[in-house]
Amino acid sequence: MKKFLLLFFAVATQLFFAQIEKHVKLNYDIKSTGDNLYEAIITAKIDNGWHIYSKDIDPEVGAIPTEIKIISKDIELIGKATESGKKETSYSEAFAANLTTLSGNVVFKQKFKLKNPEKGSTISAEVTYQTCNEKVCLAPETLEFEKKIEGISATNTEEKTTEETLTKDSTKTGGTIVSTTVSAPEQHEGIKVNSLDFKNPLTDCGTKNTENRESNLWIFVLGFIGGLIALLTPCVFPMIPLTVSFFTKGQKNKAKGKRDALIYGFFILVIFVLLSVPFHIIDGISGNIFNQISTNIWLNLFFFAIFLFFALSFFGYYDITIPSWIANKSAKAEEAGGLIGIFFMALTLVIVSFSCTGPILGSLLGGVASSSQNVPLLLTFALAGFGLSWAIVFGLLALFPQALQSLPKSGGWMNTVKVVLGFIELALALKFLSKADLVSKTFLLKRELFVGIWIVIAIALALYLFGKIKFPHDDKNAKISTSRKVLGILTFGFFVYLFQGLIPAERPKLQLLSGILPPINVSYFHDEKDGILGMHPEHDYYKAIELAKKENKPVLIDFTGFGCENCRKMEEFVWSQPDVLPTLQNEVILASLYVDDKEELPEAEQTKIDMGNGQMKKIKTIGDKWSMFQQVNFNNNSQPHYVLVTPDGKVINTPVSGYMPKEDFKKFLDCGIQFYKNQK
Repeated sequence: MKKFLLLFFAVATQLFFAQIEKHVKLNYDIKSTGDNLYEAIITAKIDNGWHIYSKDIDPEVGAIPTEIKIISKDIELIGKATESGKKETSYSEAFAANLTTLSGNVVFKQKFKLKNPEKGSTISAEVTYQTCNEKVCLAPETLEFEKKIEGISATNTEEKTTEETLTKDSTKTGGTIVSTTVSAPEQHEGIKVNSLDFKNPLTDCGTKNTENRESNLWIFVLGFIGGLIALLTPCVFPMIPLTVSFFTKGQKNKAKGKRDALIYGFFILVIFVLLSVPFHIIDGISGNIFNQISTNIWLNLFFFAIFLFFALSFFGYYDITIPSWIANKSAKAEEAGGLIGIFFMALTLVIVSFSCTGPILGSLLGGVASSSQNVPLLLTFALAGFGLSWAIVFGLLALFPQALQSLPKSGGWMNTVKVVLGFIELALALKFLSKADLVSKTFLLKRELFVGIWIVIAIALALYLFGKIKFPHDDKNAKISTSRKVLGILTFGFFVYLFQGLIPAERPKLQLLSGILPPINVSYFHDEKDGILGMHPEHDYYKAIELAKKENKPVLIDFTGFGCENCRKMEEFVWSQPDVLPTLQNEVILASLYVDDKEELPEAEQTKIDMGNGQMKKIKTIGDKWSMFQQVNFNNNSQPHYVLVTPDGKVINTPVSGYMPKEDFKKFLDCGIQFYKNQK
């Protein structure tokens, strides 16, 4: 269990929250050593306190070895790549193996020769590595570089001339540089469209794109509610009166005791907020990293399994615990007294309550990371809300200790709270399975099947609340309280609400669950190829433009994704409205570009984009193409993102992003279309 938890947090950290700074700088050179022999040299400058793994470690242990690939059809590799630099081998608790790390300045070399010395060639280098320090590991990165070798004459005279010329370009590292970085093209074929100038639209009418602060507030509220629920669990609730009594009765100075209790509550808030800090300072990868992560098939399947794991824990089949040595060290630190002692008291509370709070925080983590763009910030809001609920409860009870008498006594009802949470975890797990199904385009988990499974879960929960189903930690002869009966009735009402989702209808139903359920066209009553709401959008911008020229209509670019919850909400809440849908059907050419489509492009359409400093970005899948298309042309990577353009590719009005009220979307749509009609 210890190893599993360490691995879980390592994976969660490195996959979800990479941004801001880089800790490894790479440089790629090629040196001639004479007689048609060359060395590809990759130098890595690693920040203090950070390291990468040796290329020679066993990948089976879980850590990512550094991998160097020198690629060209015109060369023949000589031997294996070598590495040099500060090496250190030590035992890793997380991976239960000895690992060799590299730090400081590291040099990788690979010898090769040209198959045809007289012919020049472009030599590519692909570097895969993982950056770690003592506490966290960043997401693995793969970078590509290119260098060009000039052709070498067969005569000794010409060889000498070439050497003299190249010597002038020698670098500080010594040797002769025989290559130059391939310059970035002015226009990326199929990606960059110069006419798409979103900063200077043809008109300023419509809804201007504004920062959405409601999502921050909403996630804060969800975190606050999650914290209140966690307080009702068996791991936390019994500790409330004990802790408050310690401060209010265990000290001679009552005023000081109340003050310390308030500080204690404040430290709880600080600790939960601090959990999000590493996610703000970990190195970033690319602009669309969070979208790539949230739509990763295997990652969603992983979260599906984790949520099932959480659910079984809440059902009482086992407990999720942090290694005991962590709790012991924290408890020992309480002896320091003063503010430090109070801080470690708060930390001990957070640690020992993990078996109940872990699944709740894990659900919060999964929900935020899988659906949001600004993940670190939203996680901070979520954890702040969670910690604030605890701080308020402990603080108020310290100020008004007489309120402790009105608290319900610990008992079987706390297990009921855990089981209800278990059923909720079980239902939420299905969301991740659905996303993996959508992104993989298997479409096995239809909307009706999803709803049907939720109905089964709702029925099982109702039966539990009425005492017909029991779990290991339930009392055999427990009395069914009135509150359980009321909750059981409400659950039955939810079952009735869900049941309508099994009945075919022209308009979307279960709109309160849009974004969670599979899209309306992934259904037994519809073919996903039939489009959305009877519309058949183009999935290629250039085809949409050609169709727009024929029909003399503007193009509505809809940057969307299979795993985009807000996209589904827009389709079901806004697009389906009777005063919006006809406009979409008749007045525009709809181009729905899926940024998370994992289908590979034809080999002829696969390309690379020079991102600067010799780094290349692969455009391998359909999603890669449209994601990069969005970033390059609109400096945006959020979904949904809507842009109205003319048939000749000019932006009509200011693009808009995210879920918005019908009135705002309709204003954006109508004003852009009307402007286009007036200009014809």
